[in-house]
Amino acid sequence: MVAGLTARWHDSLDTIAAPAWDALLDGVPGARPFLTHNWLKALTDHGCAAPDTGWQPLYLTLEDADGRLWAACPLYLKAHSYGEYVFDWSWADAHDRALAAQGHRYYPKLVSAVPFSPIPGQRLLTAPGATEARCHALRARLLAAVRARCTQEGWSGAHLLFLSEAEAGQACQAGWLVRHGVQFHWLNRSPAPYADFDDFLSSLHRDKRKKIQQERRKVREAGVSFSVLEGQCIRPQDWAFFYGCYARTYLEHGQHPYLSRDFWMAVGANAPEHWVMFVAEMHGEPVAASLVALDHQTGTAYGRYWGSMAQVSCLHFEACYYQPLAWCIARGMARFEGGAQGEHKLARGLLPVGTRSAHWLAHDGLRTAVADFLGREDAGLSHYVNELNDRMPFKPQD
Repeated sequence: MVAGLTARWHDSLDTIAAPAWDALLDGVPGARPFLTHNWLKALTDHGCAAPDTGWQPLYLTLEDADGRLWAACPLYLKAHSYGEYVFDWSWADAHDRALAAQGHRYYPKLVSAVPFSPIPGQRLLTAPGATEARCHALRARLLAAVRARCTQEGWSGAHLLFLSEAEAGQACQAGWLVRHGVQFHWLNRSPAPYADFDDFLSSLHRDKRKKIQQERRKVREAGVSFSVLEGQCIRPQDWAFFYGCYARTYLEHGQHPYLSRDFWMAVGANAPEHWVMFVAEMHGEPVAASLVALDHQTGTAYGRYWGSMAQVSCLHFEACYYQPLAWCIARGMARFEGGAQGEHKLARGLLPVGTRSAHWLAHDGLRTAVADFLGREDAGLSHYVNELNDRMPFKPQD
C-alpha cells in the first residue's frame, strides 16, 4: 500500500518545506507548537537541539515520485540521554559494561522525541486524510526504515518517546519493547465545563479545597499579584524576564538551561499565538513568571516552564497550577498538562494519565534483559497507579 514511496533522511529541516511538514500535524495532539517546522528549526538554529549539544537532527520522510510528503518522523542521533525524560542510563551502563570490550557502545542512539519536554503525542506522522489502513502501512514503513538505519550504521537502537497508544501498539507488534509511565493532567469537566475556578474547587474533597485556598491566600498576603500576557501582548522585555527566571531554575539545580534566550525570543516572535505568560509582581516589580504553551486545535495547554527571583511560600503552585487552571477554565480549554512526575499534582486536581515509549535494541542479550526489566517495572507502576486512584481528589459525582 506504500509502493512507490522513497524513504529519505535529512540532517536539516532546510531540505523539507515547512508547509508540507506542518500539514502532517493537523489534528495531532501534542504537535503544536512542539513539532512544528518553526519550533524544531529554532531548536537547531539557536544551538539547543543541535550537533554541538549532542542532538544531531536526522529527520525521516516518505515521499512519492512527485515529492509529496506522505509521512515523517522527527529523529535525532543522540550522544547522551539528557533532555528525554525517559531514563535509560542504566541500560546504557549495562550495555557498555557487557559489550564495550567487543567494540560496541550504547551511544550514539536514535531518538524520536520533543527535545527537552515530555510531550505525549504522535511520532510517526502521516498525511491528513489517509485511511486508517494507509496510515498503518505508512507507520510500518517508518518503523522499518528506522530499524534498518540502526542496523546499517551499527547503532545500539532506536527510541520513540511519549508516542501515542496506537503507535505503541503497532511498534509492539513489530517487535519493539514498550515502556509505560505516568503523567498528571487536568481535564475540564464534561459535558458541562467548569464555570470558574471556584466551581472547580467545589468539585474537590474538602481537605483538598481548603489546602488550595490556604496556598492561594499565602501568596496574596505576601503582596503578590499576577498579570496575564497572551500572544502578541508578550513583549520582548517580557520574554527577556521570563528567560532570566527560567534559567535561574536550572542554575539553582547546578544545571545549564537547555533552551537559550535567543530560542525563546525567536519562537515568541514567530508563533505568538501559542503562548500565555503569567507574571507575578510584588511592589510593582516582576518577581516570577510561568509560561504555558497552547495547542488551539486540540484545546490543550502545556505548563512546562517557570522560575522565580524571590522566595515566596506557595508561589510555585500559584504560578504553575492555579493561575493557568483559572485561565484554562475561562477560555474553555479541555486539558492542562502539568509535565513529568510530581504526584503532588494529584492533590491539585491533576489526574494520573498513562504514557508510553517504544524501544528497539539491536543486541539480543540487552533486549532480553530490558524486556525482563520492563515487566517488573510495569508491575510496580500498576501498583503505584492503583495507589493514586485510591487518593482521587474529587468528590463522587451524583
